[in-house]
Amino acid sequence: MLRLNVARVGFLMGVSLLLASIIYFFAANWGGLVRADKILASAGIMVLFYGAAFVFSKMKIMLGHHYFLSVTFLVGGCVAFGVAVALLNQIYNSHADTYELFLVWSIPALLLAFITRFNPFYILAYILVHLTLWQYFFPSAYSIVHSDQEILLIGWLFALINLILFALIEAKRLTSAPLKYISFIAFHISLLVLTSSDLYEHYGAWMNVASAAAIAFGFYYFAQVRQDKMMLTLNALAASAFAVFKYFELMSEHYSTLFFIFGLLFVALLLTANVFFFRYLNKLGKHQSSSNERADQASHPSEEHKSTLVGKIAFTIVTVIGVLIGSISLVGLVLLAAGEIPPENILFVLSMLFIIPTLLLTRLNTAVRYTVLTIGYIAGLISTAWIDTSALSIFFIAVLLVGWFKWQGRVPHFFIYTLLNINIAILLFQLFGSVHNAASFIVFIVTSLNAVIYASHHLLREGAFKIHVRECGWFFTLLLLFWLTFMDNIFPYSYELFNILNFIVVTIAAFLFVRRSQALEAAISFVFWFIFLAFKYYDLFWTLLHKSITLALLGVIIIAATYIYAYRTRAAVSEQADSFSRLLRRSPALIAIVVVLQLGYVGYHAAVSEILLSSGTPIKLAIVPLDPRSILQGDYVALQYNISAPPDHIAQELERRPSNSRIKVVLQQGAGGVYNLDRLYKKGEPLADKEIIINGSTSGWRNIQYGIESYFVPEGTGLETEQNARFAYVMVGTKGDAILEKLTKE
Repeated sequence: MLRLNVARVGFLMGVSLLLASIIYFFAANWGGLVRADKILASAGIMVLFYGAAFVFSKMKIMLGHHYFLSVTFLVGGCVAFGVAVALLNQIYNSHADTYELFLVWSIPALLLAFITRFNPFYILAYILVHLTLWQYFFPSAYSIVHSDQEILLIGWLFALINLILFALIEAKRLTSAPLKYISFIAFHISLLVLTSSDLYEHYGAWMNVASAAAIAFGFYYFAQVRQDKMMLTLNALAASAFAVFKYFELMSEHYSTLFFIFGLLFVALLLTANVFFFRYLNKLGKHQSSSNERADQASHPSEEHKSTLVGKIAFTIVTVIGVLIGSISLVGLVLLAAGEIPPENILFVLSMLFIIPTLLLTRLNTAVRYTVLTIGYIAGLISTAWIDTSALSIFFIAVLLVGWFKWQGRVPHFFIYTLLNINIAILLFQLFGSVHNAASFIVFIVTSLNAVIYASHHLLREGAFKIHVRECGWFFTLLLLFWLTFMDNIFPYSYELFNILNFIVVTIAAFLFVRRSQALEAAISFVFWFIFLAFKYYDLFWTLLHKSITLALLGVIIIAATYIYAYRTRAAVSEQADSFSRLLRRSPALIAIVVVLQLGYVGYHAAVSEILLSSGTPIKLAIVPLDPRSILQGDYVALQYNISAPPDHIAQELERRPSNSRIKVVLQQGAGGVYNLDRLYKKGEPLADKEIIINGSTSGWRNIQYGIESYFVPEGTGLETEQNARFAYVMVGTKGDAILEKLTKE
């Protein structure tokens, strides 16, 4: 099974690289391909992915590997469809990241989710549906103004969708554990945003009642009706987030010495509640199961481990909230109460009064002890940086080291290790801040130090201490190495070296940790591997086209090497035991229909757009361009037309209409052949000579959007286009639909 997992990691990384290369390639908008070539290429890539999924599903050797590859390529095919739709919008200059893109993409994702019941499709569909709604109400390519009532309804819509989804999963109508947790969290986030008095001056106070009621009901339901420790933990997180949000909201309006004193008292109450809640979770874990359930748990030891982990998560969450509020209250109290004595000195003395006695009093309640120590350490770090003396920084590093050896547990050790890294960086800045490229050198030094610490764990005796050194050292080595990939050159070509080194180290580490069954280090490596791919999209040093070619080659190499490894090790599972084989047998005909519909949409969209380009009426519009970038579609020029801002008498009428209302506008040809906005079209009215109708939508204010506000350009040419383009040539169909064809100086 271990060899099987290693191979699956390789296949997943290889397919991910291929998908990234495809996204990078089409986003580069390479001029070497004409419209037809791009459309055929995007459709061909979809066929390639779905075809690979079909071929691998039919192979009867290396079952565990081929079925996994089949499912991976099936998900990749759905992603490739989204890229194809984005490419169509790029080719025909539709809005960047328009809601129609995500809406069309979400339909096959939803269909495949219901057909296969596979969690990646559920999660992809969930994300796409939410992106559809978000881009509809708050498009990134242009601005829409909503009233307070509309914003409130939008917030309730997001909350209601997630509540319904959670209820369906809770009622066993849908089966997806990740979506259950995601929808629950999204529901409470939506309610929490709605409680903001700054955003909703008239409704925020009432929404506090709704949010508090939802939290209270959650505690009752998951403790009494359907006991669930994980959901209780998430509900505790929601309650903690609500408390912090309200604390900051009240602090912005009523901050004073008395307020911060009450903040410290609130921390004390929170700590007490944390202790009782943690004890309650432990008791719940002991009494909630029947004898049969306990016997079942005995046969699955991981269930007991999961329950223990959930309890620790709850304890940590509430402790972190207490630390945050306590630290802010302490710093605020010092700043307001300080007289002639410098507040940084008072803060440092108070931090030592928090740290030293608590380190010595080992019999204090764990929650209280850790919270007080954490507040002291945070206050000490702030005051040390504020005083800015290297001797004091060295002293505080020593205090942190004492805390490392005195504390127990993964989370406390990680926290202390984080503060040590920050304090060492502060000390290095104090000593070498005047050196050229000091920031790059300091990050490099701290990275090297963490790498040495990680390597040193081999010299330690087996135990929790060794594990914590290994995990902390590895996390910060990767974090700082990733940071180095954005820093200026320390020596010639250091930028390129650190990027190559980062990719190689993280890729190899992911395989090694999976093979050694070191789950946490493997997860850390995977996270940084995907973060590297995502962030390098915006790295302007290396073009998207070159990145695409490189990633495609790496993807092919990794898949080939993994396949050879899988073949030689003969690691496989039986067809009956492989969950992926059962997944692919669920309605293959329906999956085929979904694939055909996707290809049909690509062909239909391209055909309709080509007909409009060939038969539409050409018009000339004056523009003012800008130069942003779309995630899936690459660089584009955002356009503001002369017809976007109507005269006052029309603008006043538009203000009375809801945002995103469909309208028809009459354009009339003026001087120099440039069309100008004349009036809003009334159904049935005749058009004069040199008048034309174009479809638009209201923005909720005084502007009109026409769906032609984005002009996609090859990577790196946006600034040149922005500087030179003054007019847009648009093809308008008989029904008012428009396609932006080109930008020119004249």
